[in-house]
Amino acid sequence: MAGRPLTVLVDAGPWLPVPPEGYGGIEAVLATLIPELRRHGVRVVLATVGTSRIDVDDRVTTFDEPRFAAIAAPYNRVMGVVAAHVDRVRQELRGRDDIDLVHSHLEAWGLVSYADAGAPVLHTLHWDLAKHPELYGRFDGQGRVFVNGVSGAQLAGAPPALRRHALGHVHLATPLADEPGPRVDPADHLVVLARLTPAKGQDAAARLAHRTGRRVVLAGPVGPHHSAAALEAALATDPQAREHPDVRWFLDEVSPLIDGDRVRWAGALRGAERDRLVAGATAQLCPLQWEEPGGTGVVESLALGTPVVGYARGCLPELLDEGSTGLLVPRDDEDALAELLAARADRSLDRDACRAAARRRFTPAAMARGYLELYREVLALATGPARSPLLTPTG
Repeated sequence: MAGRPLTVLVDAGPWLPVPPEGYGGIEAVLATLIPELRRHGVRVVLATVGTSRIDVDDRVTTFDEPRFAAIAAPYNRVMGVVAAHVDRVRQELRGRDDIDLVHSHLEAWGLVSYADAGAPVLHTLHWDLAKHPELYGRFDGQGRVFVNGVSGAQLAGAPPALRRHALGHVHLATPLADEPGPRVDPADHLVVLARLTPAKGQDAAARLAHRTGRRVVLAGPVGPHHSAAALEAALATDPQAREHPDVRWFLDEVSPLIDGDRVRWAGALRGAERDRLVAGATAQLCPLQWEEPGGTGVVESLALGTPVVGYARGCLPELLDEGSTGLLVPRDDEDALAELLAARADRSLDRDACRAAARRRFTPAAMARGYLELYREVLALATGPARSPLLTPTG
């Protein structure tokens, strides 16, 4: 690489644009990371969809439009989406000699698709590592594929075979940590900033609102639907709309508890509207039903000066300073969380400490420094000619 800048192909996948229009956790992370990498002199080739607007040095595109609406379709209807995207990226890698490293963010496929295409791979794990046990439990990257987590807690729960390929973790970041953001006098509401899905626990949040008399605003999409009007229109016109697992769960478990007073669904908000809602909340409520790996919404909440209250699961204990920027109760102890909310203990938390923690730990520059160090490690460790990663036999 002497005499020329490092060139990294960043694979964002075929699901959403970068930056996303509203919801899009991984795509929002990349929209935060890429400008910082380029500020450090890294050339970025982005594999994405045609509607992505972020400035990069080059791009690889298979689909003009995002394919997120199909992500939960039956496998025989959706499997070709990722296959087509991966095939296009592999063609690009084989056809050029300037790509020094692939930084993949494509679940499962990114781990096994690119090691024989000429460049070493860093695969960032954004999801629950209890998934795909046959893949993660037997993976061998053959000295060409390495992984990183988005929290220490996430990697601690990884299968040993996957953990042997891990170079550490890099916490997520938000541009809000560098910006003053809106300063809003806290109203008497809690917010849940996340896609509405069982793992995020919005059903528990709604129950807690009715138990404690607190107001809760749910902010996020339900499946591909970003508003109540969009969901109602889909249900009225598409017989398959209810079959989406998040839609079915929402209609069965959450919607009956939405009364427009104690519990309100605001849809998938963006920009200043989202920031004002979060900044004006007494706290963000996180009654998580899974081991949250990265906590994008938690990091954004802290940057806006809003503390976090929830279960001590996944990455939350390492992102929060107990008693200062957050309050956590044992996992799944809804009674303990109800008691805490009824006592309004969240009002005791320090909003300036939340902002200070975000400025110290969760800036785009901090995340970029972490990835630049991992890139150096991958390039130093990668061995031998490009070979396809293998699943080792059991036994």
